[in-house]
Amino acid sequence: MVLDRSKAPEFKVPEDFELLPPSEFKLSNGAKFFYVPTPGLNAVKIDVIGKGQRNSLPLDHSLVSSFTLQMLQEGTAEKDAGELAEFFDFYASEVHPISTYSHEGLGLLSTKKHLSTVLDIFNSLFTEATFPENMLEKRKSQRKLSILLEKEKTASRASTVFRKCLFGANHPYGADLEESHVDNVTRDQLISYYETMLWQDIEIFVTGDFDSKELEKLCSLFGKLPNRAVSDSILLPGINTLLAVTEPKEKSVQSSIRIGSWSIPKTHPDFIALTVFNTILGGYFGSRLIKNIREDKGHTYGIYSSLAEIGDSNFWVIAADVQKAFYPDVIKEIYHEIELLTRVKIDADELEVVRNYLIGQMLKQFSTSFDLIDRFQAVHHSGMDFDYYAQKLAYLKTFTADDIITVGQKYFDKPPFIEVVVG
Repeated sequence: MVLDRSKAPEFKVPEDFELLPPSEFKLSNGAKFFYVPTPGLNAVKIDVIGKGQRNSLPLDHSLVSSFTLQMLQEGTAEKDAGELAEFFDFYASEVHPISTYSHEGLGLLSTKKHLSTVLDIFNSLFTEATFPENMLEKRKSQRKLSILLEKEKTASRASTVFRKCLFGANHPYGADLEESHVDNVTRDQLISYYETMLWQDIEIFVTGDFDSKELEKLCSLFGKLPNRAVSDSILLPGINTLLAVTEPKEKSVQSSIRIGSWSIPKTHPDFIALTVFNTILGGYFGSRLIKNIREDKGHTYGIYSSLAEIGDSNFWVIAADVQKAFYPDVIKEIYHEIELLTRVKIDADELEVVRNYLIGQMLKQFSTSFDLIDRFQAVHHSGMDFDYYAQKLAYLKTFTADDIITVGQKYFDKPPFIEVVVG
């Protein structure tokens, strides 16, 4: 059979796909343990994740939580930073902190062959970290430099200012990071956070090839980790939204634009439809914004629209770095594309391109067992399960042009939006 390379392979939409939920166990310390098997695969992925407590800290001490997690590998009772790094490298393993406004923890990538050896040292990070002063000072110096550099980048600065406009300068999600915040971090604060606030309501997510006895041993080991009760919820400051900010930078050759507003959570019945609207607007390389502002006008290399969340808050944002002289034109065109998409039906060809793209991207997210546990975490932390993906596939197979207009008018047709320009 001769392969005709002039024709793209036919895209076939699956009738359905079945996702088996992870096995779930309750450990002796009260933690939940989720397991996805990977038969024949030697690699192991482990995430130990607890409730984040960053919001409970005063704004000028907001870096304590991230510094605590970053310092866990800088020394334990038995090994210093160099010995820990050498140990994990020797056993082809990697440890990384997990830090968001909602969750905190540690992740491990390793091999089944060396896992029993590696786990002893990995688990020691949860109880035996020493936070050496000299390593803390090194970390603080690096973080100060990072803050300075990020402030000089128009893109980073625009994202920071956008969050400040959205939440307010006195809100944990909107506050600026300053060098003084780094200066406020002390070893005593890290130790206190480590011993009293970290590891709250932990959950363990494991992917690997284990039999029942090996799983029982893992459950026993992780059942010895600290697992504290969740602290009382903190009442966050009120949100104080500001609609427009422009920060000129004379030496900058580009302007970074952020336009956006509030949105809805993944649990909302309209969320899947909204992801489709967002994709058409600016969520992939064939989007309306790309075609107009990149391909037709040549004002930017890239422009994208995304649905985002911080903690329990949800928003949408359009982001672009554009030629400085043309940023007013770009903002005008962004509003023009939003209006078109909320008023005029997309044609059948564009609809099918987007449909096939979104279905393909969704199925691609489940290529490996590692992907499976990641996708499970994504819905689990929102209080949902794998049924979400079945609902999403069903919607992607059936949505219409009218559906796009309806959801667009509901969530993208209420200006004024927040506008930020830096540069």
